[in-house]
Amino acid sequence: MLFSIEEINNSTDLLPGISLGYKIYDTCGSIARSVKIALLLANGNEKVSAPSLETCTKPAQVQTIMGDTSSSPCMAIATVIGPFRIPMISHFATCACLSDKLKYPSFLRTIPSDYYQSRALAHLVKHFGWTWVGAIRTNDDYGNNGMATFIETAQHLGICLEYSVSFFRTDPSDKIQKIIDIIKASTSKVIVAFLSHMDMDVLIHELSQHNLTGYQWVGSEGWIFDSQTAAMDTQHILDGAIGLSIPRAHVTGMREFILNVKPLNSTSNELFTEFWETLFNCKFKQSKSSAETQTDCTGHEDLTGVHNSFTDMSLMPIFNNVYKGVYAVAHALHNILSCNKTCNNKVQPDPLMILQHIRNINFRTKEGDEVYFNENGDPAAKYEIINWQPREDGTVDFVTVGLHDTSLPAGRQLKLQNISLVWTQNSQQVPVSVCSEKCPPGTRKVLQKGKPICCYDCVRCAEGEISNITDSVTCVKCLPEFWSNERRDDCIKKEAVFLSYEEIMGALLTAASLLGTCMTAIVASIFFKYRNSPIVRANNSELSFLLLFSLTLCFLCSLTFIGQPSEWSCMLRHTAFGITFVLCISCVLGKTMVVLMAFRATLPGSNVMKWFGPAQQRLSVLGFTLVQVIICILWLSISPPFPFKNLKEFKDKIILECALGSAIGFWAVLGYIGLLAILCFIFAFLARKLPDNFNEAKFITFSMLIFCAVWITFIPAYVSSPGKFSVAVEIFAILASSFGLLFCIFIPKCYIILLKPERNTKKSMMVKGTENRKQY
Repeated sequence: MLFSIEEINNSTDLLPGISLGYKIYDTCGSIARSVKIALLLANGNEKVSAPSLETCTKPAQVQTIMGDTSSSPCMAIATVIGPFRIPMISHFATCACLSDKLKYPSFLRTIPSDYYQSRALAHLVKHFGWTWVGAIRTNDDYGNNGMATFIETAQHLGICLEYSVSFFRTDPSDKIQKIIDIIKASTSKVIVAFLSHMDMDVLIHELSQHNLTGYQWVGSEGWIFDSQTAAMDTQHILDGAIGLSIPRAHVTGMREFILNVKPLNSTSNELFTEFWETLFNCKFKQSKSSAETQTDCTGHEDLTGVHNSFTDMSLMPIFNNVYKGVYAVAHALHNILSCNKTCNNKVQPDPLMILQHIRNINFRTKEGDEVYFNENGDPAAKYEIINWQPREDGTVDFVTVGLHDTSLPAGRQLKLQNISLVWTQNSQQVPVSVCSEKCPPGTRKVLQKGKPICCYDCVRCAEGEISNITDSVTCVKCLPEFWSNERRDDCIKKEAVFLSYEEIMGALLTAASLLGTCMTAIVASIFFKYRNSPIVRANNSELSFLLLFSLTLCFLCSLTFIGQPSEWSCMLRHTAFGITFVLCISCVLGKTMVVLMAFRATLPGSNVMKWFGPAQQRLSVLGFTLVQVIICILWLSISPPFPFKNLKEFKDKIILECALGSAIGFWAVLGYIGLLAILCFIFAFLARKLPDNFNEAKFITFSMLIFCAVWITFIPAYVSSPGKFSVAVEIFAILASSFGLLFCIFIPKCYIILLKPERNTKKSMMVKGTENRKQY
């Protein structure tokens, strides 16, 4: 302050012809003493402990108060002088609460509010991925308010505090011991310390006694740039610490001015005498408290040989804040007094007038720093990011590794320089401090009961659900046509499954269908070639050819069940199957009834055969088939089969199948076929003992037994078979029953025609028939 006042008083541009006076008081960090002095200043009754050598032409009225250093004394002073509107400019009081202009209307400061520092610390912690931290704060307004803002911001950023404790440097040792025990029991490896340098000095002493190393410290501006704290850290507990500091500053001429201070030349001899005695550990002879064991002070000791925070200029940022505050007052007075080459000495400034002008000043220092105050009396918030990097000689180098500028957009405020950082225990790797490791894709977070949100378990997503981001809180269900992969981090399209010609089962069924068709064609060609032979003519050749035609259609209709279902194939497969099988069974039923009635017609007085002639046989086949056609038409008209994607049968596959549409229609088709088969079986069973040469009853009976057995077992197999296998079961039933009819009815006749031609004569059939009739 003395340097800035002397510089202003010697300036010809700022307040020309005006000299600023001052009075310096040491509050000793006492709030009571601070309030007492503030009241004396406000009333104009202050005691002059070290009067200036120059006489003042103005009344002894305090225009502005510079200070205090700590937040709590500033709050007390600002509360007292607020009603008087006396401007108060602090260079180091950072509590965000002082920005409240309703409570502290005349308070201003040249150091940013902790509101910005606390938020910046939270963003710094988040930047390095530390989500599980401990917190220690000074138990005063500075620490409590600063930590409250930090915790609020940290919660919004997803950072959790394992513990948050406070202490004051005057607390008993057992309270600090409890803090040490909490740190030892904690699992977090990062500690955010919102402490003043005096409280950190007390804490570092206790930490050193317990050798609590291995923790990453994050510090506020109160201690992160303090060389005395670094000197006390003999156990290197704080090595690698990172935090925010007031930007480094340089004021031309200030270092030379400080190093040239002489107690006997100063205007405040008493204050500087005490300072000099402390600095050089000596006593002036005239000092009342002189001790015999101490050397005498001469007043000519060389400051350049002293190494401490005063001479190494580590406090220059704080000095610069004082420098800015004094110049702010000077610029306000310059404007009030309408100074140009001279100032208007007739204007009598008052504190309120000065306060109003200070709020509106905007100037640059000779170093180019812009000075202004916002509506809360705060300056622009800029911080340097400091990293404690140990030197080879055991000392600490405060290395600037980045900058946090709140005047920039939100995403660009934090900027780290391309400088290697040193972490705790001289490590080059960023420490890890999390309650739970990140949940990889394919899992979701489940909070642990009774713990903060940063503590969770990673639970694998259920089947059909995925999470494709890290730390997902939910698993998303895949669309119906998609499924989750093994890692549960992506949805893959389900495989469309249907009975195709390319797969082995489809190829085998296709081959069986074509084989049956070829065999039927061969049998038909044999029958056609030998159509005039007795064995062909004796068994109703017309129905035999119609039966062979229907069997051919039965074999071929099974092919409509193979391949990807479409709207037309779904309607065709069931209706074609139903109609062709009814045609087939109708032919068999007609042959059975002809054989049975033919035998009965040989009895005396029987006139039955006139009702079972060729015309009646054709009409019966047509009538039976027409009923099935009507059922199919009704089915297709009301609720026809349609292509359907079955997404529920298999979790990872889509079954392409034909939905029945109307289940009643489907079972009506099958039921009608079953009814005709049962009638056919009954008639064949009744005719099983008729003469062999006049009937096919035994062969029809066997064929119907196979037919009924196949379709009875088809029902449970069809219902229980999943997906394409139900289609295969239906095709197998069609082919098995068709082959049964073909083999049982036509193969024995082909055997006689081709291999036993001597039995294919009218005489042979008549002889055997006569013998059978006599036996019967």
